[in-house]
Amino acid sequence: MRTFVLAGGCFWCLDAVYRTLEGVQDVVSGYTGGHVPNPSYELVCTGTTDHAEAVEVTFDETVIPASVILDVFFTLHDPRQLNRQGNDVGTQYRSAMFYADDEQKAEFEAARDRASEIWGGGVVTTITKLGEFYRAEEYHQDFFAKNPNQGYCLAVALPKVSKVRKSYAQYVKAA
Repeated sequence: MRTFVLAGGCFWCLDAVYRTLEGVQDVVSGYTGGHVPNPSYELVCTGTTDHAEAVEVTFDETVIPASVILDVFFTLHDPRQLNRQGNDVGTQYRSAMFYADDEQKAEFEAARDRASEIWGGGVVTTITKLGEFYRAEEYHQDFFAKNPNQGYCLAVALPKVSKVRKSYAQYVKAA
């Protein structure tokens, strides 16, 4: 099993997308990249902690390649938007990849380079050494599945899930 820590807007969207893919064993929403220990959602939302909303994606590389996990990341959000995704604005919504070792750093850089070609340049995704990852409050875990009719889920998360399902159909879990 391998684990990547990725941030690309609201963690509800990343969580929802990755949970649909074969080989993904676990997705944990949380906070990383900041300077405040054990931050709460409310504190992270102030933008003063420097944390990003992120997900830990644990996957079986014999089922889904690491490159696909990373390409999905660059498909489900716009990596050209600095400190925002759509109407979600603030450093907590930045596009970022947090590497655990030099191998991950190289994989992340290669994925960002592929994304830059696809997006026509302007990718602002940062690649930073992973520090402490703090699990978000329980109500954030698997939020989309627990709240499928919530407005944000319908307007923002569902289109991202649909886009990835279409683009990566061969990796989508059977219903």
